[in-house]
Amino acid sequence: MKKRQEPHTKQGGGKDSIITREEALAYGLSFPGTYKETPFRDTNWQLVRVKGSKKAFLWTYEREGYINLNVKVDPQWRDFWRSAYPAVIPGWHQNKEHWNTIILDGSIPAVDIKRMIAESYDLVTDSPTKRIYEAAKKIPRGKVATYGQVAELAGDKKMARAVGNALHKNPDPAEIPCYRVVNAKGELAGAFAFGGAGRQADLLRADGIVVVDDRVDLKQFGICIRDGVILE
Repeated sequence: MKKRQEPHTKQGGGKDSIITREEALAYGLSFPGTYKETPFRDTNWQLVRVKGSKKAFLWTYEREGYINLNVKVDPQWRDFWRSAYPAVIPGWHQNKEHWNTIILDGSIPAVDIKRMIAESYDLVTDSPTKRIYEAAKKIPRGKVATYGQVAELAGDKKMARAVGNALHKNPDPAEIPCYRVVNAKGELAGAFAFGGAGRQADLLRADGIVVVDDRVDLKQFGICIRDGVILE
């Protein structure tokens, strides 16, 4: 089992843990090719599906006074989430090997709830988002890649803009080094999503990359790609 980023807090997440059903649904709907459905002719049950396959990756409903979210989970991480938070339990009314239920009782940080939703989406799709995240993981320490290069590694040179959108919603920054991605001029993000201004530069410098005026020399630190593979 590969190393997993620790959850942000075990219990008592505070104000950052307050997430509503509407916010969870909105986050689910922010992924490409998704839509909301209310099955069973019961508005208590609202879920988000993927167009085409019609697979659901987010179920929402109220039970015992709390909003619950059912999300698909990779079996190797299933018990990780259950042990990290008492409010994550085996999937209610679903396959308990592959689904978890998140009880929105305020004890789980919103960032981890969103991470679980994003992981559920990835499990039911062979999505551009998933390919982008896998491509970003390939950028070696001490190097940077442009948005266009990440798109190329993900199999479609034309989706550079989608790379930016996906990395802005990075569900696991410790595993997906989005800070190693810069624009075509080597410029850093103006407002880095995971730590604010200056954080991206700090992370790059920790990798041994020289940053001058929020810019990296691509000739010195940029990756080279041939036939979809990063050259050593």
